[in-house]
Amino acid sequence: MTRQIRTSPAACDQSLHQAYDTALLDLDGVVYAGGRAIGHAVESLAAARADGMHLAYVTNNALRTPEAVAEHLGELGIPTEAAEVITSAQAVARLIAEQVEPGSKVLVIGGEGLRVALRERGLEPVDSADEEGLAAVVQGYGGPDLAWGRFAEASYAINRGVPWYASNTDLTIPGARGIAPGNGAAVEVVRIATGAEPQVAGKPLPPMHRETVLRTGAKRPLVVGDRLDTDIEGAFNGEVDSLLVLTGVTDAEQLLRAEPRHRPTYVDRDLRGLLAGQPEVVPAAEGFRCGGWTAVALNSGVLELSEADEQDGTGGQDPAGRAGLDPLDGLRALCAAAWTAGAEGVCTLDAAKALARLGFQ
Repeated sequence: MTRQIRTSPAACDQSLHQAYDTALLDLDGVVYAGGRAIGHAVESLAAARADGMHLAYVTNNALRTPEAVAEHLGELGIPTEAAEVITSAQAVARLIAEQVEPGSKVLVIGGEGLRVALRERGLEPVDSADEEGLAAVVQGYGGPDLAWGRFAEASYAINRGVPWYASNTDLTIPGARGIAPGNGAAVEVVRIATGAEPQVAGKPLPPMHRETVLRTGAKRPLVVGDRLDTDIEGAFNGEVDSLLVLTGVTDAEQLLRAEPRHRPTYVDRDLRGLLAGQPEVVPAAEGFRCGGWTAVALNSGVLELSEADEQDGTGGQDPAGRAGLDPLDGLRALCAAAWTAGAEGVCTLDAAKALARLGFQ
């Protein structure tokens, strides 16, 4: 079956928390950054839950246990059970357990989250590449204090032929002070030293989606994330809808240049988007309209943005003070123009002026 290429953000007449039974929420860059709750996250999630939506927190960060994550969320004002947290450590532990004998020894390069997940699957976490009968090496995010020598330990085992697994390959991770190297950067270090390729479990790959479905039982899930190459691609691979929030690593320019597998179903500023419907983006003249904005892909290689009153000659050039104009609607219209122009590839049109007008640059 050929999958239809998304060329525009979708509309939804209902609030998203009413249209879907379960929100599969990424954590870093969506719910919190650097340990602090992102604006509007706490109250938005409380309102969605109170209205009947199930919440599950799905993270590629393998450092902490589900219990630790749930405790942290509770401290932020988001009451959470450990069973509502699904980590890439759990997904990679299941993947390993399906390929090695019960009770096998696994060299851990990472934090406590990996160790607990391995024990849950009946495997024995160890620290040395010299352990007799070593069956696998697993690598997950170990935080900024992970010793460099751990990468050497992994390399010794892998170079002897021990199978290598990685919880995820996110190159970066958002924090309170900015963007920092993620587990993917650490995986690259070991790849350079060994020339090997790990089996990867985390988003956007199928093992993580399978783990999430098994643990949540979601029937109409909505993936909510901030990363195109993990959250949104994972939803694409799992053939479920997605909401991109602009509170993490993805900016408006990257969204416009998204290839088909990275194009979200919906886009919003933050988690308040869960509590609202999504406006329709419609063809208009030679472009696309959303709200009071129209976006057109010009032959000159530029994405042009205009207002309805500009088109009929009644408007000025500064929209900032006009009531009823939502810059996010302008971005949605630009997405439609860019994704249509990009078709099966990537849009290369210049959107700098249009995005600056909306305040996204």
